[in-house]
Amino acid sequence: MQVEGETAGLKSRDRKVLERLGQRRLPPAALLTQEFARQLAGISRTIRRQVGALVDRRGHITWVGVGDAHRIELPDLKRQRVAGRRLRGLRFVHTHLAGEPLTRDDLTDLVLLRLDLMAALTVGEDGLPGVVHAAHLRPPGRQGNAAGSPGGGLQTGIAARSAVKQQEEAETPWELLPPVPPSRLDLDCTALLADLERAFARFAPERPGRRYSGRAILVGVGEKAFPLGDVMEELAELARDAGLEVVDSLVQRRARLDPRTLVGRGKLEALVIRALDRGADLILFACDLSPSQARNISQATDLKVLDRTQLILDIFARRATSREGKLQVELAQLRYRLPRLVQRDTSLSRLGGGIGGRGPGETRLEVDRRRVRERIARLQRDLARVAVKRDVRRKRREVRGLPVVSLVGYTNAGKSTLLNRLTRSEVAAGDRMFETLDPANRRLRVPVEREVLLADTVGFIHDLPEDLIEAFRGTLEEISAASLLLQVVDASSPRLDSRAAAVEGLLAELGFEEIPRIVLLNKVDRLGEVARAALPQRLAGAETWRVSGVTGEGLEELVGEVARLIPVKPAGLPRLPAPEPDPLPLR
Repeated sequence: MQVEGETAGLKSRDRKVLERLGQRRLPPAALLTQEFARQLAGISRTIRRQVGALVDRRGHITWVGVGDAHRIELPDLKRQRVAGRRLRGLRFVHTHLAGEPLTRDDLTDLVLLRLDLMAALTVGEDGLPGVVHAAHLRPPGRQGNAAGSPGGGLQTGIAARSAVKQQEEAETPWELLPPVPPSRLDLDCTALLADLERAFARFAPERPGRRYSGRAILVGVGEKAFPLGDVMEELAELARDAGLEVVDSLVQRRARLDPRTLVGRGKLEALVIRALDRGADLILFACDLSPSQARNISQATDLKVLDRTQLILDIFARRATSREGKLQVELAQLRYRLPRLVQRDTSLSRLGGGIGGRGPGETRLEVDRRRVRERIARLQRDLARVAVKRDVRRKRREVRGLPVVSLVGYTNAGKSTLLNRLTRSEVAAGDRMFETLDPANRRLRVPVEREVLLADTVGFIHDLPEDLIEAFRGTLEEISAASLLLQVVDASSPRLDSRAAAVEGLLAELGFEEIPRIVLLNKVDRLGEVARAALPQRLAGAETWRVSGVTGEGLEELVGEVARLIPVKPAGLPRLPAPEPDPLPLR
């Protein structure tokens, strides 16, 4: 067997000893035998480096590696996925030269790789084995044993630790076994692992059904003064609307965000351990990840990693139904993914050989990027043709003198419900974020036999991704043709003011702040008398109207106000222009 790891400088005879270790076979029920412990300790002391071996459940040694004097690197086992809470079927036995117990790195590898067992054999100065420190994963709900922390016993630990520290140790996902010499090691690995597998099977999360498509742990990271409470609540709402089950959330405040992993290496390891302990299969960040951060976090775990922008893009992709909406969403997705395309495997490079050859040709990564750019260009051409048709429709409305009133507002504020109630339409509406993406235009009859065109628009949100703004800019610019804006605000939301400010900020960014606006406090049917009395009378200098798209409260008065604020013409066919006078007859 080939020896891996820090093998530089090894003598030939030491390398042969290590290779012979890989040819041994241990009893399946034994963690390690006394003879194997002597050989492992002897070669480790001789080369003064840590030596380790991976052993499967049949006792075969599948990997032998060498580290330095303080640690040893395990092979990349994350590519071999483990279903659910199943164990990997491998135990790791390695040496410690300084007599230390299992380190934090050892326990982290135990959890991240879901090993059967992690064992450290101490080595004396004489090259003889000392004691074996071992640990295994602890099923949820099972209390920790006496060795609740690395290198500590029950009596000593309880006397030295505070109640808070004991509680933290009780929540660790590993369980430490008492340290014993190899000659007194009577652990039955077969029985222990069978018991652990049964316990994990009992606590295994149910497979996502029709209601949920995955289990997510939410992560919010920000500076100390940044309000994360509202951000995390909105992220949880987005996750549930996307079909995810939120199993836990984690908030970290930092003076400076880590440029590599956003949360720092130690916090990232704790996060992955927590996600695995909760049975999560997805980590969802409340902020956007840079391409390098996403890559570094993905390399630390085999769990799926998403950020807020990816989640919103996924929701848009599911809800878009029209051809224009699908083109816009695909364009936004490709723009987001282009800088994040990476390719580890360079074996697919097209090489040009021979003297005077061109050398390496396009790699697979370059081909993928070129195809993405070509697809982006094609989508932009298609959207440009759609924009031409949209301009034709707009000019027809201008010729007919039909004023446009646009419904704008935060997502899930009730714009589509109001459109249906006012125009007696059946536009898709639901109590979830971004239910309606495709714009809808319906005629609204106002007093004195007049009509206006009531237009529904895509919902806004805090920090709407730039790629979405660019992709939907043509649709959003339809608001510029409006004579009046009806800004819909969810009156039942505890974040009424911040959401209204987010909409006003985006309208100003798009250059629509000069259009007359009426603020509608929708969903007042959900409020009691006290809450109604506390509603603001004005928002951003505009008078507020209390309405309900469900009960119709306040809508009749609203229609009258709309007729008063905008100049409308009688409904019907447009008047034809007067005929030009006949030219003078030729003489």
